[in-house]
Amino acid sequence: TWIAHRAGISVFATGGIGGVHRGSLPDVSADLPELARTPMIVVCSGAKMVLDLPATREWLETHSVTVVGYGCDEMPAFYSRVSGLSVDVRCDSPVEIVQIFKTQRELGLRSALLVTVPVPSEAEVPAELLPQTLDQSLDDARKEKITGRDLTPFLLARLAELSEGATLRANIALLENNARVAALIARTLCAPS
Repeated sequence: TWIAHRAGISVFATGGIGGVHRGSLPDVSADLPELARTPMIVVCSGAKMVLDLPATREWLETHSVTVVGYGCDEMPAFYSRVSGLSVDVRCDSPVEIVQIFKTQRELGLRSALLVTVPVPSEAEVPAELLPQTLDQSLDDARKEKITGRDLTPFLLARLAELSEGATLRANIALLENNARVAALIARTLCAPS
């Protein structure tokens, strides 16, 4: 996001953000501090589900990163449309998002506006499949002693394998959808007033 911001890009799309990692040690992805200090609109489908989602949401709140639900009242959980974690505000149009972003800039707020977009319903991974595949993936990582920056890519690959490609299909669908939403927001942001 920092490079995009330095290049004058105001709207950035990604699949999911990093966040607070699971476990007893506080391990925070570099994404989070960047969101707290870079004034731009970041469109995503929430934090990757392999992370500690409640701790990630708490981190965002503590560091004044506004979380918008695009057409939803709770932060999506990447492959799932629901997480049980509320957003700060729901917006149903790019115009509403741009109004919030412009107001934040006028007030001198330096943090990003995090726009969370649920995975398209037809690509959502069945809720009953996620906990068991995630638990198995975490167990496999522990057995293979995979930690640090290698952990998330390992877990995502293992989830794709255990779900017979369902998580990969969801990832592609949410990336395409997030890019579409980001384009609508960018077009609205650049439109003459």
